[in-house]
Amino acid sequence: MLDGQQVDLLVGGMTCTSCAARIEKKLNRMPGVAATVNYATEKASVFVPAGTSVDDAIKTIEATGYTAVRPAAAPVADTGDPELATLRQRLLVSAALTVPVAALSMIPVLQFTNWQWLALTLAAPVAIWGAWPFHRAAWVNARHGAATMDTLVSVGVLAALGWSLYALFFGMAGMAGMTMSFTFSATPGGGADEIYLEVASAVTVFILAGRYAEARAKRNSGAALQALLELGAKETTLLKDGIESRISTALLVVGDEFVVRPGEKIATDGLIVDGSSAIDASLLTGESVPIEVGPGDNVVGATLNSGGRLVVRAVRVGADTELAHIGRLVEQAQTGKAEVQRLADRVSAVFVPIVIGLALATLAGWLLVGAGATMAFTAAVATLIIACPCALGLATPTALLVGTGRGAQLGILIKGPQVLESTRRVDTIVLDKTGTITTGRMTLSSVVPHECGSVDELLALAGAAESGSEHPIARAITAGAVSKLGPLLPSSAFLSEQGLGVQAEVDGRLVLVGRPAWLVERWGLRVPIELQAVLGTAEGLGKTAVMVAWEGQVRGVLTVADTVKPTSAGAVERFRALGLTPMLVTGDNLAAAQNVAASVGITDVTAGVLPADKARVIARLQAEGHVVAMVGDGVNDAVALATADLGIAMGSGTDVAIEASDLTLMRSDLLAAADAIRLSRRTLTTIKANLFWAFAYNVAAIPLAMAGLLNPLIAGAAMALSSVFVVTNSLRLRGFRALPVA
Repeated sequence: MLDGQQVDLLVGGMTCTSCAARIEKKLNRMPGVAATVNYATEKASVFVPAGTSVDDAIKTIEATGYTAVRPAAAPVADTGDPELATLRQRLLVSAALTVPVAALSMIPVLQFTNWQWLALTLAAPVAIWGAWPFHRAAWVNARHGAATMDTLVSVGVLAALGWSLYALFFGMAGMAGMTMSFTFSATPGGGADEIYLEVASAVTVFILAGRYAEARAKRNSGAALQALLELGAKETTLLKDGIESRISTALLVVGDEFVVRPGEKIATDGLIVDGSSAIDASLLTGESVPIEVGPGDNVVGATLNSGGRLVVRAVRVGADTELAHIGRLVEQAQTGKAEVQRLADRVSAVFVPIVIGLALATLAGWLLVGAGATMAFTAAVATLIIACPCALGLATPTALLVGTGRGAQLGILIKGPQVLESTRRVDTIVLDKTGTITTGRMTLSSVVPHECGSVDELLALAGAAESGSEHPIARAITAGAVSKLGPLLPSSAFLSEQGLGVQAEVDGRLVLVGRPAWLVERWGLRVPIELQAVLGTAEGLGKTAVMVAWEGQVRGVLTVADTVKPTSAGAVERFRALGLTPMLVTGDNLAAAQNVAASVGITDVTAGVLPADKARVIARLQAEGHVVAMVGDGVNDAVALATADLGIAMGSGTDVAIEASDLTLMRSDLLAAADAIRLSRRTLTTIKANLFWAFAYNVAAIPLAMAGLLNPLIAGAAMALSSVFVVTNSLRLRGFRALPVA
């Protein structure tokens, strides 16, 4: 392997995927350098060989017309997004100036004497200052022999403005009393009395609006890693020489001992040196049942201490922790995901040079046949304006905005147009168990009495005894007792043995509730044969069983489990109706996973997997040719969500999962996942239809413009008509409805 270093650079100034491709091409031409550039994350991952400086790679990117800095050199504080704020300012100012220009140009009754000069005063700042990002990007692209969406915008705006200036200063349009009039064909001398300032300003505003919506979506592209950092504990209690003191978690070093009280997060990966408790690790492992820990057990940072006081010795800190490792996996998965290149950019690379060539050919052709300069220039400008990309720029953002707006009403968040292509091609959907198919909360499942009065008596005494405990299983039993029987019986003399069981006096009896082994070994009780069968059945179904005893005898068994959501089975049926094969992949044990899968109609189950293993399962399916969607809600699902072709996060889950996903379900309901895929597919179909008609209008009208059958004003009207069609077609998405619950 070559000697060198792998570095990540933050790249600025990219406006489309072709920018990323150009930077990547330039970097890979450097001797020994291997680079990938991701437009969505605005990062370049560069391998720099020994003997080559990272600064050389930065200079190469800057020479290509963009900016690059190392992440460490980037601002750390959240000072907002000045680029987004500037774009918003351009949009608002340009829109305010464009409204009167459009009104004056299109409503004859408003055209007072010399109105055209007011229109020029208002439109010129829009066409120059408002459209400056497009002009600058077009110039950068032109310097490197390329054309993109920005080239189309810049050419269209400048052509409309340029012809308007010609008509005002050298034609008849600047005369007092000038009014706008329509003629369907360009005639010798025609066009010199027409201005197209509303075209120049309206195109700028429409495209700025689309670019602003895109920029807002991209602003949160790196929020997953920030969410991971915020997940961990900010402060912890350091224990040194028997003295406790609060310090920042960042100050911990390997070997430090710190205290974790009930309800606190564990500050970093470590080893328990004192105390025992139940650790809620569901955010990292997906395991719904709290993990019982004691001296000598390893614990992971950011997990929650649900029980007793712990003293933990730090084993890994900072970038070496499990949480940081998951963060790196998420980043790598996001960087490696193939982005769908926009159809508009792909076509514009060929479309723009052809249109410019046709416009020049039109100009030369009419001059050669002796039609005169005005006729030739009018036809040439009409050719340029008919190709103006107003509808092309609206095609994606209008459909996306309407689709996402309707999705928000239905509890569905679509993060951007780049995720829509995957929804059409997805054929496999991988589902997490805890919090996705199930509720993620422990609830009382069954009450089986033995040699006692009744189910009610067993539940009443067990619920009262457990009322003094904060353990998740105890809370499930207590909640079940209150729900069925009402207020609990009073209890006293409560004692708890962490991770084993509790004892309390209830109604004059010493009641024991805990693990079967605890009642047998600690209290010398015998488990009746009938209850042994109950325990075996509960274990086979992946449930957690506790025994209840009083007066020296085992009186029954209570089981608790994570319950399946009532809509999950129906959602699985809808996935199949959409042509998707459902799979269950979970960190839980196989028995629990198979039980849940059978209850919702899933036959393909993979259980007992770690977070990185979930991503490997998805990668294996992708290698087999499948296009995979993943639905999850925890940190343990974040890597898989980012690896999948389509990541769907439950809104009830963690911010990390939500930020790593492509679609977010604000309702904690799998039925919403089916609706999300349907809505995404419908939105993608609308975008493709919009793009087709946006090009169709232009392509069909270009020959007419070249033939002199359209003057620039008619060309502008045709362009506006294509925009109206695109917007109207997009508005049809407002009629999308979620399927009713069966």
